[in-house]
Amino acid sequence: MSELSAAGPAASPDGDTIWTERTSLGSAVPRWVSMLILLVGFLGLWQLVTSAGIVSPLILPSPAATIVDLGFVGRSLLSGSYMLAAFWVTAQEVIWGFVVALAIGVSLGILVGETSIGERAVMPYIVAIDTMPKLAFAPLFVAWLGFGISSKVALAAFISVFPIVVGTAAGLHAADENARMLFKSIGASRLQTLLKLKIPTGLPQFFTGLKIAAISVVSGAIAGEFLGGGRGFGELIRVAAAQLDTPRVFSLIIYLSFLGLLMFGMVSWMQYKFVFWHRTSGDIASRAGK
Repeated sequence: MSELSAAGPAASPDGDTIWTERTSLGSAVPRWVSMLILLVGFLGLWQLVTSAGIVSPLILPSPAATIVDLGFVGRSLLSGSYMLAAFWVTAQEVIWGFVVALAIGVSLGILVGETSIGERAVMPYIVAIDTMPKLAFAPLFVAWLGFGISSKVALAAFISVFPIVVGTAAGLHAADENARMLFKSIGASRLQTLLKLKIPTGLPQFFTGLKIAAISVVSGAIAGEFLGGGRGFGELIRVAAAQLDTPRVFSLIIYLSFLGLLMFGMVSWMQYKFVFWHRTSGDIASRAGK
């Protein structure tokens, strides 16, 4: 049947069978091979565009120039020069911004998810603020907190707090109604129900919001540094852009993406350790293929 299904539509009257076979053939290719093919294709197209002169190198540098500058920035980071100090400043802003967002987001999420006043009165204001262009608040944070690290941390936390609020509140509502009735029937208090039922059940939704926040917190810190007064990578990007040094801008952005990936990977590792009872279909398939 599998050979007939792979032959074409006429081989099987069931379209779902054909789709299953094609999907299994696609999943036979390792993920890293697919990612490598996509990367090579992207670099090839990028090189073609720059070599043909379609785009000015002042706007889009060639892959070779970007790779050379990546090596320069990497050596500077390893040698402990001013770039390492700048990277450490940005990393501190990201870490502290994430910690502040976590504290505020979990508190507001529990308020919204556990109380009627939070759901009816507080949540509409949270949604209203979330719909606003949050980067437009950057000058206000600088005016309130100055050009130091505090304004960058505040902006990073402000941008990344909303996914945590939503993830926490959604997680608290994820508990099955039958499980809630069971806890109520055995005389469990509201606090016991929260700690032993709602929070463990809602951890997958909570970590989903945490993953989104782990990425957006980097953008908040860099946006704050663009306003000036910063000593991090955002300031280096701003100076390089003013000098039309686009390879340097690209390489600094790539290293910042590594910081974002590190934050995302840390949250994913925590989810894997703490939510060991919850596995996605992709996790199960990868473990089965080992």
